[in-house]
Amino acid sequence: MSIWVDSDEKLNQMLNALSDQDLLAVDTEFIRTNTFFPKIALIQISDGKECFLVDVLAVSHYDGLKRLLEDSDRTLIFHACAEDLEVLEHGLNIVPKNIFDTQIAAGIANVGYSMGYARLVQHLFDVELDKQETRSDWLARPLTERQIEYAALDVAYLHAMHEILDKMLTDQARQLWFEEERAAVYALVSDRKNTQNYHRKLKGAWRLNSDSLTVLKRLCDWRETTARSLDKPRSHVVKDNSLLEIAKRMPALVAELYGIDDLYGGTIKRHGSALLSEVAAAVQDEPLPRLPEPLSKSVSAVMKTMRVALTGLAEGIELPQEFLSNKKELESIVRSASQGNCVWPQRLNDGWRGGLVKPALEGVLAEVKF
Repeated sequence: MSIWVDSDEKLNQMLNALSDQDLLAVDTEFIRTNTFFPKIALIQISDGKECFLVDVLAVSHYDGLKRLLEDSDRTLIFHACAEDLEVLEHGLNIVPKNIFDTQIAAGIANVGYSMGYARLVQHLFDVELDKQETRSDWLARPLTERQIEYAALDVAYLHAMHEILDKMLTDQARQLWFEEERAAVYALVSDRKNTQNYHRKLKGAWRLNSDSLTVLKRLCDWRETTARSLDKPRSHVVKDNSLLEIAKRMPALVAELYGIDDLYGGTIKRHGSALLSEVAAAVQDEPLPRLPEPLSKSVSAVMKTMRVALTGLAEGIELPQEFLSNKKELESIVRSASQGNCVWPQRLNDGWRGGLVKPALEGVLAEVKF
């Protein structure tokens, strides 16, 4: 059963009904197609029996909901919660304190890594969900019956998932592992806000010399500020490949912007002067060191051997390999080791990975001569 909540009065009724519940399932529906920031449209909350669908477009006051969802004595069950946490914080200034993420729990319990909600429902309950409404317009009103049904189903199985997965974690003595991963989610959401080094993510940025890389950073910073102020996706302001080419050419005149791939006349008219100003201003910035080149074949081979070692470890402890270490971490380790000063990512030094993953990788490095 689902209850539509589209007024402050109905929201207060919901809050009263849920005030003594210490375990709630939560999900959100939002749109982020043509905007920089997500536009929250709906919040689904279930106590395991009833599902409340909070129409964010109709409710005005959220102080009570904030208290409900931020109560550290109450556990909120999410599935793949990173985006939900971002949406709740940006849209309503709600930052849940105590979460149980069923996707993370399924991975730690060796049910499957990064499983989607529908797939996990099918795996645990042999129920196939219809996901056709995933990309529908959640800001439209009224919502269709299919949208409402879909939204309610997104929290319908979370309590049962929590019960199963929590027991599995306890039986496998992996509750502390799960706690580490849960804490990491908050760090992930926080890191998404940090775009100071966005220029390092652009494919091919390593090819730029120091001066061009300095220009690229300034261009990326300008685009970030502009995209936020206009509430437009970064690519709707200027595309990555255009910024790379501008940084490479370092134009001084508007005419020099024409002919750059994906930099159209309308974009040049709107932002050409600003782009040229950033290029010119970069001369005053501290030059950035060039980015590292891609790994050589010999060093990449070491990285491949490390993955093989992790595969064996993962099979031995019955854990998805992806949970042990990611590509970025392995590349950082092998790159620093090849330069004679191995630096270990923090999460491989601390917690459960420090006693399992690090020794396995150290064993590989001990056999290698760079």
